[in-house]
Amino acid sequence: MGKFIHGVDIGGTTVKMGLFNENGELIQKWEIPTIKDNGGSQILPDIAGAIKAKNELLGIQMSDVLGVGLGIPGPITSDGRVLKCANLGWGIFSVADEVRKLTGIQKVCIGNDANVAALGEQWRGGGRGFDNIVMVTLGTGVGAGIIIGGKIITGSNGAAGEIGHIPVNTNQTRTCGCGKKGCLEQYTSATGLMSDARLAIENNDRPSKMREYKQLTGKEIFDAFKAGDEVASEVVNKYADYLGRGLAITAQVIDPQAFVLGGGVAKNGEIVAQIVKENYEKYVMFALKDKVFRLAELGNDAGIYGAARMVMIDD
Repeated sequence: MGKFIHGVDIGGTTVKMGLFNENGELIQKWEIPTIKDNGGSQILPDIAGAIKAKNELLGIQMSDVLGVGLGIPGPITSDGRVLKCANLGWGIFSVADEVRKLTGIQKVCIGNDANVAALGEQWRGGGRGFDNIVMVTLGTGVGAGIIIGGKIITGSNGAAGEIGHIPVNTNQTRTCGCGKKGCLEQYTSATGLMSDARLAIENNDRPSKMREYKQLTGKEIFDAFKAGDEVASEVVNKYADYLGRGLAITAQVIDPQAFVLGGGVAKNGEIVAQIVKENYEKYVMFALKDKVFRLAELGNDAGIYGAARMVMIDD
């Protein structure tokens, strides 16, 4: 039958699971609910049960399983320990050891979910063809996964890629979720974009298509921008200016081949990559110009692809 890999992406609501062959081709994907009762004590047993059930259904022997990879929403050490995960109710313990015990699978690879998704995009998504990328997630917050030489860079405390907390405005008075003021995330998250748009239409009486929407979201803001709305253009250009500046700072340290943009804001299309690249070029030094900017392609499957990839490249 060949050999198989299980890729698992643990989210706060559902656990996404994928079965891959040894060549990294996705055979099946499915989901199970994330049961967070009792400090999330049932999450790993549920995952182990789902793996065993899928193996039995398809007639896969445990000896045919090369390994299992898991993406987890929290900081992870290099030996597979989670250092508290508030979204799941977990404290500090070895996820890798627990999964080995529950499944009987000896090769268990663990990573932070954002980093694992970045690895998936580098392998089979928007970053394919490049060994060195930064995948930027533009959602409620702003984070990044750094892939160098086809492998995840985690840093000494698992915090590499926290670009959302690069200080970009020392005059900001509002406090970021991290406790600092003037972080990139305050301007370039979906939350920051919507906040700036609301302020823009509240603080002047200029006509704007954005006033027509009962609930102003990133999509409505970009729709107005694409339609030539003057106020929306100011909001989006400010957004892109901050993000371009933040990615220029990132490039000065990492020098990736490409940036891959994902998350809710990036779903507004190629215009996002285009305007961010234009602003990036304004701020970055000459040796770091002409980077490739792409949109993420795998969507919610990035995590399971990256989880499987961890197993394939683990020495």
